[in-house]
Amino acid sequence: MHTLNDLHAISSTFSNTEKMPVLFLGHGSPMNAIEENEFVAGFRNLAKTLPQPNAILCVSAHWFTSGTKVTAMEMPRTIHDFGGFPQALFEVEYPAKGSPALAAATQELLQPIPVELDEHWGLDHGSWSVIKHLYPDANVPVIQLSIDYTKSPQYHFELAQKLSSLRQKGILIIGSGNIVHNLRLVDFPNFDKDNYGYDWAIEARQTINNYLLDGDFQPLINYEKQARALQLAIPTPDHYLPLIYTLGLKDKTEELTLFNDKLVAGSLSMTSVKIT
Repeated sequence: MHTLNDLHAISSTFSNTEKMPVLFLGHGSPMNAIEENEFVAGFRNLAKTLPQPNAILCVSAHWFTSGTKVTAMEMPRTIHDFGGFPQALFEVEYPAKGSPALAAATQELLQPIPVELDEHWGLDHGSWSVIKHLYPDANVPVIQLSIDYTKSPQYHFELAQKLSSLRQKGILIIGSGNIVHNLRLVDFPNFDKDNYGYDWAIEARQTINNYLLDGDFQPLINYEKQARALQLAIPTPDHYLPLIYTLGLKDKTEELTLFNDKLVAGSLSMTSVKIT
């Protein structure tokens, strides 16, 4: 087991801090990066409650890889990993610095799991489209940790636990995805209807929220064994697994709160989580 005393790369870069919160952010449509709505207002209101971080480690639904990687470049590029949106969205740049020191510390903390220091990826919209509302001046370094799609939810839960010591170094760890996320069933004509969800989405949201607020995470880790509503809500694991990382970092004494807790377009949820 590594301790932060062993992690020269991060110990020499980041000072000790009070334990940082952990977040799961429902990122929704990429258009949330440039539109004004209650959800981006929720992100900005959240930012007012957060201690200033030394850096951010983000687990995004949009970096799904074979094996585990962490961005290690000095200046990550802004990735516009989507299509069919207005040109204004493609023109957004989020020029946050990277943190090779945090990447190296993350690699070491996760041993013996092999972690590749990546120089190519950057920041995808799962990270920058929400982080830009928390830190619009791009004045906090950001790295991304990929999600190994060959592994189980239990694996990801336990991997996240290995990162817990980063919280005492001022590192804000963010999972970014959507808990209810079935793009095939999106009701686009009703996209702007307030808190609109199909019956199964309403059931899934309530069931998952109850587990979250009760601190009963094992059914969430074993979501594939749950009722049909959860299978419809989570047809693929990419947008759901960032939540599992967030839950893996919660201590038993910490409080979990929900915000932006609404359904969108029938089959999506913006529900977000703060752990303190």
